[in-house]
Amino acid sequence: MADDSYKTIKQVAEGYYTEKRSRFISYAIPVRTVEEVKEQLDKYRKQYYDARHVCWAYMLGPERLNFRANDDGEPSSTAGKPILGQINSNELTDILIVVIRYFGGIELGTSGLIVAYRTAAAEAIAAAEIDERTVDEDITVAFEYPYLNGIMRIVKEDNPAVVSQKFDMDCEMTLRIRKGDAERLKARLLKVESAYLKD
Repeated sequence: MADDSYKTIKQVAEGYYTEKRSRFISYAIPVRTVEEVKEQLDKYRKQYYDARHVCWAYMLGPERLNFRANDDGEPSSTAGKPILGQINSNELTDILIVVIRYFGGIELGTSGLIVAYRTAAAEAIAAAEIDERTVDEDITVAFEYPYLNGIMRIVKEDNPAVVSQKFDMDCEMTLRIRKGDAERLKARLLKVESAYLKD
């Protein structure tokens, strides 16, 4: 996978696992911010208020550097870490996985818990539709009107998304392109007379 793309999930997916009468209900949820993570956790805690544990892990951002895991009262590293492990081994980001446990009366032991949370998380991911996205960069180019054709030819050839445009005596366009292609596009735009890039 290129360093200007990342994998996430398209919509909420659900998984399910039972072990010795303990039930594990798992959800993989697309999220973009820590605020969204908190909102989703509140929602699932309310929905499953009678569950023994609501354990979770999340990973945010294309660089996959923002992550947390929580055992919610299970023995240390038996729940959150295995959930996070599944996010990692599937190379996903912008995702929250919540695993709700209803205790069945029989202790599973630490290794049993790790397997159960890992499997429940894997089930939710398996049910999810994976989406590969690119890390994009916005480039704003300003130029004089007579050079519009030259700029438009480059736009047509390199095919960036046009975020905004204003055509007057002085023209301005904001283009969005995959990070890996941004330098080449900038170089081409700057070759057009009178064109300059704005921050």
